[in-house]
Amino acid sequence: MNGVFMKDQLIIFDTTLRDGEQSPGASMTRDEKVRIAKALERLKVDVIEAGFPAASPGDFEAVQAVAKIIKDSTVCGLARALDKDIDRAGEALKQAGRRRIHTFIATSPIHMQMKLNMSPEQVIEYAVRAVKRARQYTDDVEFSPEDAGRSEEDFLCRILEAVIDAGATTLNIPDTVGYSIPQQFGATIANLMARIPNADKAIFSVHCHNDLGLAVANSLSAVMNGARQVECTINGLGERAGNASLEEVVMAVRTRQDVFACQTRIDTREILTCSKLVSTITGFPVQPNKAIVGANAFAHEAGIHQDGVLKSRETYEIMRAEDVGWSANRMVLGKHSGRNAFKSRITELGFEFASEAEINDAFARFKLLADKKHEIFDEDLQALISETSTEGEEERVKLISLKVCSETGEVPNAQVTLRIDNKEAVGCAEGGGVVDATLKAIEQLVKTEATLALYSVNNITNGTDAQGEVTVRLEKAGRIVNGLGADTDIVVASAKAYINAVNKLHQPNERQHPQMAEV
Repeated sequence: MNGVFMKDQLIIFDTTLRDGEQSPGASMTRDEKVRIAKALERLKVDVIEAGFPAASPGDFEAVQAVAKIIKDSTVCGLARALDKDIDRAGEALKQAGRRRIHTFIATSPIHMQMKLNMSPEQVIEYAVRAVKRARQYTDDVEFSPEDAGRSEEDFLCRILEAVIDAGATTLNIPDTVGYSIPQQFGATIANLMARIPNADKAIFSVHCHNDLGLAVANSLSAVMNGARQVECTINGLGERAGNASLEEVVMAVRTRQDVFACQTRIDTREILTCSKLVSTITGFPVQPNKAIVGANAFAHEAGIHQDGVLKSRETYEIMRAEDVGWSANRMVLGKHSGRNAFKSRITELGFEFASEAEINDAFARFKLLADKKHEIFDEDLQALISETSTEGEEERVKLISLKVCSETGEVPNAQVTLRIDNKEAVGCAEGGGVVDATLKAIEQLVKTEATLALYSVNNITNGTDAQGEVTVRLEKAGRIVNGLGADTDIVVASAKAYINAVNKLHQPNERQHPQMAEV
């Protein structure tokens, strides 16, 4: 090699579309999954876990749609260690250029006894059979011993050796409940690689949850001890406290090449765009002080810091903002921008129009927004696309008009006109404020009897003419849905968000959490 040291590749396995979607209220439509998958492909993610095909017809169709469109990344489907799950995943992935089946079964004593009601020998039998069946569909098979962080190491060695012999090419060690500590977790990876006789025939991977805030630290500890795949999500999205954050793992490895004997192929300049897309679609805002992608990640307020950065950036910044997409050139559109410029920028953001009518509708919305805002930024376009892409879905309820009144010393009130199942209805209500009155007026008409679990407002861009992005979370009979609305008028945005959530409540709930059913 002429003295040049060749570093290992660290495989980035993104599970935003599967584990990330398991965050309460973060469900995505098929088209939204495809949009995010395209963004992940531009980010040069190695493996995209598109979903759990056996969970529902909707999940199957979403994985199938991603498999059809993605060319440069491997598309993966999750499956329990059941024949029907494996077959369903194989069918969904049939048209993928590169496909992977990821199968799992629990291996911790508490899971085997309390959830599966199976003996260790039975668990090994199911795991081996699942891997062999998956090999009928693809040579790329991943196996995960669920709750590995609380599993006995001797048993892990037994089952992992068996699945490698059966044909597993990737072994994923998940810290399913976020229980591990970095030093201990890294030692576990090193021990498994040293103790399993055929460990050299598979790539070791990790999937860490963030219940103790240690997901990234545990993942990096595993990498330093030999793991060469990290399973992560954009913005750290995921059930409970989330997963390891893709952007944090990638930038830690890139920034500290003096420590890590590996490197990724991620195009880091696409990180911010991908982060904002996921945030817009899921309605999960990124906290300002979030590493890498937070609004304050590269902001300096303290005078001594500002002085140091002005003299030399390296005094207080360990990476360049532009390397993760913060200062990338962006085309700012306005009311004089033409249809071609609009369509071109939308395409660059990863969205493809299905028809001429869809282009016309989106452009009309753009012009309406441009009359309210002087400058239209990428973030505005992302919100506009999200609103446009829901038009094709079944909408039983639609906002026709809204009138509110707020006066000092008077009780705020709202009058809302909705189209419900193609019939117009008018509702009036008073409230503690105009937003409260508006949502009460809507509820008066739709009668969901759902609990408002979350109401959140974020500005999409800066300035007093910025669009407000409202997230509304409704809960009814154990079901949680997330609604999103955007407008330069925060009251209108609130109404849109509430109605968006109401329409989701009206849709059939076919989703099944992959870990809920008994094996």
